[in-house]
Amino acid sequence: MSLTSSQLVAQDVAVLRYKGGGDWYSNPTALPNLVKYCNDHIDTNINENIQTVEVGSTDIFQFPLLHMTGHGNVFFSDDDAENLRRYLISGGFLHIDDNYGMEPYITQELKKVFPNNELREIPKDHEIFNSAYNFPNGLPKIHEHDGKAPQAFGVFHEGRLVLLFTFESDLGDGWEDQEVHNDPEEVREKALKMGANIVKYAFEN
Repeated sequence: MSLTSSQLVAQDVAVLRYKGGGDWYSNPTALPNLVKYCNDHIDTNINENIQTVEVGSTDIFQFPLLHMTGHGNVFFSDDDAENLRRYLISGGFLHIDDNYGMEPYITQELKKVFPNNELREIPKDHEIFNSAYNFPNGLPKIHEHDGKAPQAFGVFHEGRLVLLFTFESDLGDGWEDQEVHNDPEEVREKALKMGANIVKYAFEN
């Protein structure tokens, strides 16, 4: 899917709603702000009215990009996992942004989606780090939490990155309205630029 085609007809992106009790709805201003940033800076035409879609719904196939976040528990049924796998291998893209505390749950559930294809760290020279803006050191650190280095993990299918898991970074917090976390403008800009890279990569690959 190219950005050129997306200029003609507005694209939709969606937040992924999952089971397990985790707060899939956290960071409500994050994705709308990222979409507006992309429309203003990288010539996308994305609907700023963000939708919500269930993991197990066939509606996920309408969206070139799904965003998933939260702090805690995640559960995929077998049907959820199969639906998500079919979506990803047929051209979809999922960005999972750990809002701190999600990692042990999502890594376990992803084994249901790709039992023979584990998350692996994405090299810093991968296209996703320079598709719109250049991040030569890879994923930026947005929120400190426990001070660990940010890491980007992915699942690849036939050479294409189909799933991005951003860990120890908290990009979504940087996308939120400024007053939510009181991040300095340069931190928010860094988060939004990395988000724009994700959107551009997902739409073009």
